[in-house]
Amino acid sequence: MLEDLKSKVCEANRSLVEHGLVVLTWGNVSGIDRSAGLFAIKPSGVPYADLRPDDIVIVDLDGKVVEGKLKPSSDEPTHRELYRAFSGIGGVTHTHSRCATAFAQAGKEIPPLGTTHADHFHGPVPLARVLTQEEVEADYEGNTGRVIVERFEAIDPMAVPGVLATGHGPFTWGRDAADSVKNSVALEEVARMALIARRIDPDCRELPAYMQDKHFYRKHGPDATYGQ
Repeated sequence: MLEDLKSKVCEANRSLVEHGLVVLTWGNVSGIDRSAGLFAIKPSGVPYADLRPDDIVIVDLDGKVVEGKLKPSSDEPTHRELYRAFSGIGGVTHTHSRCATAFAQAGKEIPPLGTTHADHFHGPVPLARVLTQEEVEADYEGNTGRVIVERFEAIDPMAVPGVLATGHGPFTWGRDAADSVKNSVALEEVARMALIARRIDPDCRELPAYMQDKHFYRKHGPDATYGQ
């Protein structure tokens, strides 16, 4: 079932190591087949070097495992909530990459200080609120997804393809599994740049909105001019 999707999701998960986004097994990638209503996700706790396409677990949008001998990632319910809420996305990545996670642990959004940020995220990378004790005890991973969706009530998830879960770490998404990883790479890099810039000047200002718009829309949307 969905052999091509499993191969692509496996490759996307293995690429997290190549991009320096994970240590140990602290991250996972999934990808969805919208026509089938099924998504493929990394199994829990399996080292990336050992991961093979046949290890990838297939889950439906109700959380039922429909194929796979291993348990899906413990973050599967979060991925599922994002797929259910954001109909335009085809892949989700979660990591504990160092700089983005530092912002999440500090409870701070990543500010759009420069054009590199604006090329990828149209505005700050937002922060989802901390879960209540009741939300953690009732359905921690599912409610992590729900508070992310809640945070995006007035934000286009396709214009800002990432979020910080307070005290936890970043989630990104994209057209497919590989694209969600690319956005995770971009998120970590702009987080690193913001940390360095604020170290140089704690009062450095955000890029003016007109420059943010220029850089975002020259790479995204119907009038984009970047690339071939």
